[in-house]
Amino acid sequence: MSTLSVAKTTQPLFDVYAVRRDFPILSQQVNGKPLVYLDNGASSQRPEAVLQAMDSYYREMHSNVHRGAHTLADRATTAFEGARKKVQQFLNAPSAREIIWTRGTTEAINLVANGLAPLLKPGDEILLSQMEHHANIVPWQMLAERTGAKVLPIDVTPEGELDMDSFHSLLGERTRVLAITHVSNALGTVNPVADMVAKAKTQGVITLVDGAQAVGHFQPDVQALDCDFYVFSAHKLFGPTGIGVLYGRAALLEAMPPWQGGGEMIERVSFAGTTYNTLPYKFEAGTPAIAEAVGLGAAIDYLATLDRDAMEAAESGLLQRANELVSSVPGMTIIGTSPNKVPLISFKIDGLHPSDIGTLLDQQGIAIRAGHHCAMPLMEYYGLPGGTARASFAFYNTLEEVEQLFAALQKIQRLFA
Repeated sequence: MSTLSVAKTTQPLFDVYAVRRDFPILSQQVNGKPLVYLDNGASSQRPEAVLQAMDSYYREMHSNVHRGAHTLADRATTAFEGARKKVQQFLNAPSAREIIWTRGTTEAINLVANGLAPLLKPGDEILLSQMEHHANIVPWQMLAERTGAKVLPIDVTPEGELDMDSFHSLLGERTRVLAITHVSNALGTVNPVADMVAKAKTQGVITLVDGAQAVGHFQPDVQALDCDFYVFSAHKLFGPTGIGVLYGRAALLEAMPPWQGGGEMIERVSFAGTTYNTLPYKFEAGTPAIAEAVGLGAAIDYLATLDRDAMEAAESGLLQRANELVSSVPGMTIIGTSPNKVPLISFKIDGLHPSDIGTLLDQQGIAIRAGHHCAMPLMEYYGLPGGTARASFAFYNTLEEVEQLFAALQKIQRLFA
């Protein structure tokens, strides 16, 4: 019998049950059980508004964008560039020309790393952190190999926060780039990126913030952060896969070489030479992901219909309830205990492999993630070669689902005790 206590209820400020009706996928059953989707850190789900927007694009306006001399091309271009404007407003970027479409966060970081190559020389230093996703490690290692620069990691504390003493000791006259995650995908920690960017800028350092895990939980302001680059993926923001965003300061983007060559990124081509297009098209070679951009724009519109403060409060309530229930599962330990977190718990249970936990939860209709979460250096730091199990919540999750997770974990623990 479950040892869970009944959570106290108050009049909700955020009607999660009404919101859940906007997400068709949440109403299904998995393995004969109602789906409890707690893998939002890997990919969030899409509301009906996004599905309808993409369907409408394909049914009513599909055409290639720009330069078309017909109505469908005009419609597609209007919707495509309208989505860019929505992203600009979402990030509070100064100009839509600073919003570059990419395939996702990974490609956006690779684009920036490639573009900064001419600015680096042997002995220059690139600061990352031990908690970075591989997508914000490997491109910088590749850049270091090309240029003779060095990649230096900022330490992490046992609680899962960045060691600011380590940051300050590493930041110096040789530092050229600071690339830091806004929110850890493996721990949920929200990093003090505004303070770090401000400190880095006193040294003339170029700054990139990986916002993949942040945008689904709160709305970043790139002007307030004052970062040079900010990147995220649409599928973490309740939008489609296959498209992401690079915000870049216009002066830096204009100084960087193009990422790929081909259509759209050119102004004029001859065998004597090529003139590149203006921003943002200079970095958007080939036919873009038009329907996906429309879908991302629809996701941003959908989020704008919600009470953001109430949504964030509801998510905080999910994390609080999860933390309250940890003691109900013998041998369970949370990895990453910073008080400043998004609703995500990364955990281990004595005697159980994370992959086994994930499989056994799936049999009960509960979807989580298990493994190293593309954060092997962090798992090595914690001495967790098998990684962790990770439950990551979104605003459409309920307190009942949190309690279902822990009831299921109790059942698993009893089976293997």
